[in-house]
Amino acid sequence: MSAMTEVSSLTGRLLVATPRLADPNFERSVVLLLDHDAQGSLGVVLNRPTPVGVGDVLQPWAALAGAPQVVFQGGPVSLDSALGLAVVPGESRGGEATEVLGWRRVHGAIGLVDLEAPPELLAAELGSLRIFAGYSGWGPGQLEKELAEGAWYVVESEPGDISSPAPEGLWRSVLRRQRSALAMVATYPDDPSLN
Repeated sequence: MSAMTEVSSLTGRLLVATPRLADPNFERSVVLLLDHDAQGSLGVVLNRPTPVGVGDVLQPWAALAGAPQVVFQGGPVSLDSALGLAVVPGESRGGEATEVLGWRRVHGAIGLVDLEAPPELLAAELGSLRIFAGYSGWGPGQLEKELAEGAWYVVESEPGDISSPAPEGLWRSVLRRQRSALAMVATYPDDPSLN
């Protein structure tokens, strides 16, 4: 496998913070990688809801946002910008992809929404929508270094990950569904010193 193939293969996968990752921006986080290549990586944290309602910042999109209808903190970079992620039902199987105006596939049924487009253009196509303030970014080789240090588990994503109705429990649920010893990490205590 070439280095380029290896690097680009992580787009659409989840980074799940290991218990040893103590960076407050990423502790117990689940990050969906939207882009990963030799130039670096970009993703959004899926399990950091904020108290800000989607209607408070992007009123036209509020009706399409899934529960909870709040903005999520996608990461520490560019917190004043917004990204929309949505699932388009029927798009996960591969095959001939339907063109959906205002939506660009990232992986399977998951894609980025053009928040400048009129929401009514996409309303009939979107299965679920999440709005993220900011994103998570890594420079060239930075994520690979963190992976080598054991900061992240890399696992497959599922379309329901971006629209989990209980995002605070996503870290445990993603780990629990793994078919390996990794599932046991889901039982790791929030505060190991209390053990």
